[in-house]
Amino acid sequence: MRDGSGEDNNVAPSVYSHVSRPGSHRYKNAKKGLPFNLMLIGESGLGRSTFLNTLCERSVVPTTNVPNPEQAHIAEPMQFKHYSVDMDEDGMKIILNIIDTPGFGNGTDNETCFNQIQEYLETQFDEVLGEENRIKRNPKFKDSRVHAILYFINPTGHSLREIDIELMRRLGNRANIIPVVARSDSLTPRELVLFKQRIMDDITAHNILVFNFPNSEEDDDEDEETVEENSELRAMMPFAVVGCEEVVNEDGRPVRVRNYP
Repeated sequence: MRDGSGEDNNVAPSVYSHVSRPGSHRYKNAKKGLPFNLMLIGESGLGRSTFLNTLCERSVVPTTNVPNPEQAHIAEPMQFKHYSVDMDEDGMKIILNIIDTPGFGNGTDNETCFNQIQEYLETQFDEVLGEENRIKRNPKFKDSRVHAILYFINPTGHSLREIDIELMRRLGNRANIIPVVARSDSLTPRELVLFKQRIMDDITAHNILVFNFPNSEEDDDEDEETVEENSELRAMMPFAVVGCEEVVNEDGRPVRVRNYP
């Protein structure tokens, strides 16, 4: 991963990495960097910013303090905030472009939020279509279509709420939705298992389209290890995440941890 000084840590690619395959798409993009556009959606207080900082192992989104505590209850309108982080995965540079949505779900009527996100996704498609229809294309044009949406679910321990169902139903055919249980450490292991099962039952009952890791058993291009990994990932959905901001020194290296009383 690239550190704060902008220098690479020169991580050698794994022998199982697609980077080591000269004919692969990843190999061709290893030097110039492969962009990945990720949107984070979830209500305030579910740890989106903390998760992003944990994922990138650096402070991407700074901690914000309310200047006037008496106004902390006032809901701010939803915004789109953009961040870009250079990362290194198995020797390949990844340009992670994050679209955060602070203010989502803070009001009693979230119809405006739904429409804003839907319009944003469709605008990115329109821009790409417009560029492809040009006689002379812009070589510096950047494809800003969202590759995946991480949707943070409130760990109620019960089932999906109406806001969860409506949001995922509207966006399921426009982007790859990956549902995650936020602050999953607020549930016991047994509660978490049951909650995840109820979520998947609701997703099936409401015909919600979420990203399903491909089952490539009949694809000759995929090795057995990839097929097995995809199968394991499908069984883990929805993913449970826990973020942390505290960094401690363990065996001479910094490690992000979450301390409990």
